[in-house]
Amino acid sequence: MPRFYFPVNLIPDSEWTLPDNLVRHIHVLRLRVGEQITLFNGDGAAYSAQLLQLEKRHATCRVLFRQPENTESPLSIKLVQAISSGERMDFTIQKSVELGVVAIQPVMSERSVVRLSGERADKRVQRWQEIAISACEQCGRNTIPDILPIVSFEQYLRQKSDELHILMSLRQARSLKDLPTPTRVTLMIGAEGGWTQAEENAAFSANCQAVVLGKRVLRTETASLAAIAAMQTLWGDFV
Repeated sequence: MPRFYFPVNLIPDSEWTLPDNLVRHIHVLRLRVGEQITLFNGDGAAYSAQLLQLEKRHATCRVLFRQPENTESPLSIKLVQAISSGERMDFTIQKSVELGVVAIQPVMSERSVVRLSGERADKRVQRWQEIAISACEQCGRNTIPDILPIVSFEQYLRQKSDELHILMSLRQARSLKDLPTPTRVTLMIGAEGGWTQAEENAAFSANCQAVVLGKRVLRTETASLAAIAAMQTLWGDFV
């Protein structure tokens, strides 16, 4: 059943006029009046709805019932991702949301090629949030991961929380399977070229744990997804 993000207070038997972007998508899918769609607003549930009216630029629906399905992993993974260039960052955000991260913190690292600030940074974060929403529509998640405002890597380390922080690095590294089983974990991935030695030293001073995945060096967009999948296999809901 087609799924759409609709951030309103969805209540069974309520009727809604759908926004233009959803109307366009409904036409692309060639849906008809009377067919059912799935709506979600980020509250953790999905809502079945029926199309009541469908015109070229106008559509209405009635919410039928709430589906309190939980599609979240028992392992809470936050991704701290150094901003990468081109489409790599978009790809990383899309796929990490599909794999189950609960939040993404973009950071500026010394080796980040793309430098963002001010209005340009705000627009990029908004775009990444839209990518996260689209990924939730596709993969069946009913909770939207937050894309947090961009900060420097140094700023992040100063304000970081106390849960397990895993840094992808070849220095002082351990295997994931050798770590105690967490319920919350933060994964820290460098940009192209990885973290600098100064950044790694700062992370180690902030009690971050270095881990390595195998004997091969992974690209930034590969490292994050491989590590998330490995953690979901060891500690989450990949069975």
